[in-house]
Amino acid sequence: MFNFVFQNTTKLVFGRGQIAQLSSLIPTDKKVLITFGGGSVKRNGVYDQVKKALAGHNVVEFWGIEPNPAVETLRKAVKLGLEEKVDMLLAVGGGSVLDGTKLIAAAIAQPNLDAWDIVKSGSAIKQIPFASVMTLPATGSEMNNGAVISCHETKEKFSFRGDYPEFSILDPETTYSLPAHQIACSLADIVVHCFEQYMTTTGQSRVLDRWAEGVIATAMEIAPKIQADQHNYDLMCDYMYSATMALNNFIRMGVTQDWSTHQIGHELTALCGVTHGESLAIVYPGTIDVLREQKKGKLLQFGSRVLGINEGTEEERIDKVIEKIEAFFKSLGLATRLSEKKIGVDVVEEIARRFNERNVHLGEAQNVTGDVAREILMKRL
Repeated sequence: MFNFVFQNTTKLVFGRGQIAQLSSLIPTDKKVLITFGGGSVKRNGVYDQVKKALAGHNVVEFWGIEPNPAVETLRKAVKLGLEEKVDMLLAVGGGSVLDGTKLIAAAIAQPNLDAWDIVKSGSAIKQIPFASVMTLPATGSEMNNGAVISCHETKEKFSFRGDYPEFSILDPETTYSLPAHQIACSLADIVVHCFEQYMTTTGQSRVLDRWAEGVIATAMEIAPKIQADQHNYDLMCDYMYSATMALNNFIRMGVTQDWSTHQIGHELTALCGVTHGESLAIVYPGTIDVLREQKKGKLLQFGSRVLGINEGTEEERIDKVIEKIEAFFKSLGLATRLSEKKIGVDVVEEIARRFNERNVHLGEAQNVTGDVAREILMKRL
């Protein structure tokens, strides 16, 4: 393992009925801007719970943060926050709402900077305090310091890092009303988050290998059970907590990481509007196929420990691992080929051009360039 320094400052408040804790978690002397998405929290009762808990608090509301939050929308929230002189933010919704809120927190704290310039810098130097009530498990944003933001004007999507949420409330009952496609995309996101931190090289950390394998195996095990019974509290606890554990920095301490699939997937979202989780389902089998030699040890390890693939030559076993992973994504009802989203070679070439223009070098070996991204995507046509 490499040397590392680890600190995660988010207080996780987990379980049914915990939204009521907002009344004590947020001081009454704070002026709070509550950020929302498109309105699902009004239909599932979460909005009423939040408003009841914050009765007596000074709050302002901002609605309309979309999936893959757009800087154009977030600038409006920043303007409102500055006008209202808010000193805390509360994101209520899924990971996109929280990601957007992280940028709002940075832009309010640095009003001399444009929000997109903060994103492109890669880090937020200052942010006002923020917290979350998470209703869609996927991004792990509720317990990490990262965010991914889109710009419609330039058709770009980039990540940046800043502070951690002060606290995050996770009530698994809020997931009962989620559309099946959103759950499918989030399960793909959970699994690929783990793969990006795990599927590199062997021999780095026994502890983190087993931890990552456990989260992936859990997600794969519960997926068909959730499809059969979305109102099973214990299942949805495992689902919600898997999303948090997949990307709260615990399973990547001191080990190499990949993240090339995410970066390629971000381009598919920015250029073609592909939902993030589905973009990962399309790209990831191609990534591990093209990079199968450098990932050989981990592919074989995962195949044996998690998928029970122990027979055949090494190449045959790796083929089976790739097939099984793609089959899992298909079982969720997700596209796994670009053609299913009517995406062709022109988009592949544009992504390769963008990567080469930015001199991108991704992956644990820093060898995923625009040309390698092209190779990965051509396998997914």
